[in-house]
Amino acid sequence: MSEETTLLGVSISKNSIILGLFAIATTGLIVLTQVNTKEPIALAKEKALAAALYEVLPETTHNNELLEDTQVQQPNELLGTKQPEIAYIGRQDENPVAAILQVTAPEGYGGSINLLVAILEDGTISGVRVVPPHPETPGLGDKVELQKSDWILSFDGKSLNNLSEKEWKVKKDGGVFDAFTGATITPRAVVDAVHKSLQYFDANKLNIFGKPASTQGEG
Repeated sequence: MSEETTLLGVSISKNSIILGLFAIATTGLIVLTQVNTKEPIALAKEKALAAALYEVLPETTHNNELLEDTQVQQPNELLGTKQPEIAYIGRQDENPVAAILQVTAPEGYGGSINLLVAILEDGTISGVRVVPPHPETPGLGDKVELQKSDWILSFDGKSLNNLSEKEWKVKKDGGVFDAFTGATITPRAVVDAVHKSLQYFDANKLNIFGKPASTQGEG
């Protein structure tokens, strides 16, 4: 074997070792970054969720921690859900006063729209919010966001008792809810989803409220 061949082999081996060490270092850096950012990301998501929950159900209506008082709701056609979802329960001195349901409007223009629907114990809507991100068209369907329009506030105070079945539609379909100029599909889907969530609540109120989180699993 010539000296040149030997030197070439040594060079290749060195380069392979260097590349291997670089790959290990890069992988380690990625793992370390993921570990270091995992907790802050989780905390940020929890903070954003808490803010949304208290938007639809103000603190003045309850005195418990919403994130700590939950009930699992099984997949249901009225909720538009295909997997178990958490309902957040508002209580005043352990007495249930409201529930916040996670609802999906499956027929938005750009795809499914996820919602938080807060319903008071008497079946009246306390608030509705769209959970970002959503697939609706900027400038049209994105008016379901409170930051873009106050349309979502039109559900506040509505119930199965103060609106008839026919009124739970957009005005174009004979109902009482406004549609967006050039975008009827999105508001139609959201109105239908909110209406169905009220029907679900009416049929499952006892199951939704259940026991306070502090007593679950006892007895």
